[in-house]
Amino acid sequence: MAESAQDRNLPASARKISKARGEGQVARSRELAHFAAFAMAGSLIVGFGPQAAAALRQLLGSGLRFDAASLADEGQMLAQLGTLVWRTLPLVAGFGAAMMLAALASGLLAGGWNFTLKPLQPRLDKLDPFAGLGRIVSRQQLGETLKAVGLAIVLLTIGALYLRARLPQFAELAGLSADHALATTVALLRNGLLLLLLAVAAMALVDVPLQRQLLLGRLKMSHDEVKKEMKDVEGNVEVKAKVRARMREMASRRMLAAVPQADLVVMNPTHYAVALKYEEATMSAPRVVAKGADLLALRIRDIAAEAKVPVLQMPPLARALYAHTEVDQEIPAALFGAVAQVLAWVYQLHAVVARGGDAPPPPSVQVPPEFDPAARGRGAGRAEA
Repeated sequence: MAESAQDRNLPASARKISKARGEGQVARSRELAHFAAFAMAGSLIVGFGPQAAAALRQLLGSGLRFDAASLADEGQMLAQLGTLVWRTLPLVAGFGAAMMLAALASGLLAGGWNFTLKPLQPRLDKLDPFAGLGRIVSRQQLGETLKAVGLAIVLLTIGALYLRARLPQFAELAGLSADHALATTVALLRNGLLLLLLAVAAMALVDVPLQRQLLLGRLKMSHDEVKKEMKDVEGNVEVKAKVRARMREMASRRMLAAVPQADLVVMNPTHYAVALKYEEATMSAPRVVAKGADLLALRIRDIAAEAKVPVLQMPPLARALYAHTEVDQEIPAALFGAVAQVLAWVYQLHAVVARGGDAPPPPSVQVPPEFDPAARGRGAGRAEA
């Protein structure tokens, strides 16, 4: 079922905003473009008004000058007209280039640089007349139309009031010389454009943040969209959980496969089991090849018994090794002494069994209290007491 606008009440994510930019959906302000155009036109009039007036005066003077030979020869008239056009073209082209630059700058200020050809791709839904009618009468289009009408009314009102106040000066232009008439016209246009520029600037200051808020409003997401995006970004949670479980299972199998090659297994009867191996030629210290708790500890014990690997019940050492080591990691230096004693017992056990004698009693080793979790717990309890 299609989601209503009321369901989409969550702010757009950075991923959706980025995707919208790729599709050409960027906050653009027409009022800012109008302001840029008026500002550029006003700047050109203020900065280059005198030069432009002088150039226009010269062009008008040369273009309106005729003699009897020119009137009699049509070719001379056409040549003079072509010369006038080529001399006018730089002024028009420069003004047009400046206005294009202003339009480009307004777009960059509003939404930044965003080059994409996706909006130009043909879409069949654009040919649907009902969908097109819906876009024409949409609330967004109605707002843009009302805004354009309002701006036109404001500008026309300001222009009409300005012309009414300056009507006597415009009437006097007919009695002035060409130089004075052009200078006065430039000054009147400059002042009028300044008033219009102030009005458009006020509209742009309101419209730019408004367009950004409207875009974010159109990009709002529903709870289902957020969940779908999270699933796309992070992957399916159930699948990832199965993959992790599969990886743990494979790691557990590899670890259990290393137990028969261990030298001994140290246990805390049913809670922890740690399998150790030491090869003097290749290892600088004994290494943990497997470890586990609860059911995994019992599984390690059973595999060790089947492979005739000695299993030593030594809870403090088993707890310390389980808490402070990882699989395929060497034991801490603080436990070297305790592990050396149990390895010596293992070597002695092998020698005695080979001669057919009785097994020697296991050694009594000391584990540093800070490495035994149970000892730390008892110490904390005594401190609290």
